[in-house]
Amino acid sequence: MTDRVVNISEAAAFQIKDMMKQNEEEGSFLRVAVKGGGCSGLSYGMGFEQEENEQDLHDEQHGIKILINKEDAPILNGVKIDFKQSLMGGGFTIDNPNAIASCGCGSSFRTAKVAGTPENC
Repeated sequence: MTDRVVNISEAAAFQIKDMMKQNEEEGSFLRVAVKGGGCSGLSYGMGFEQEENEQDLHDEQHGIKILINKEDAPILNGVKIDFKQSLMGGGFTIDNPNAIASCGCGSSFRTAKVAGTPENC
């Protein structure tokens, strides 16, 4: 894949590699996905998978093999994934230029073209 759908920062990549090691998932793919639900209609998902399928676009950044379903690619196009550490702990942050609305928790959103399936929070 030549055009990057998502961009993973070095800080996020370091954390993902550490999680892969802790969960004995070294060599696995990182799947970045969009699911229906959440306060605003869509939510992000990240997880480890052993195999890719025909519907996947793949990329590699900072030594991490990334999978994205072709249907999710337009919604995720331009997303930046980072990891921020603070005195209250750390966590992944996702900056999606396609999101037109998001909820207070920061993990649910909707785009101009895809509303998803909003749930009560």
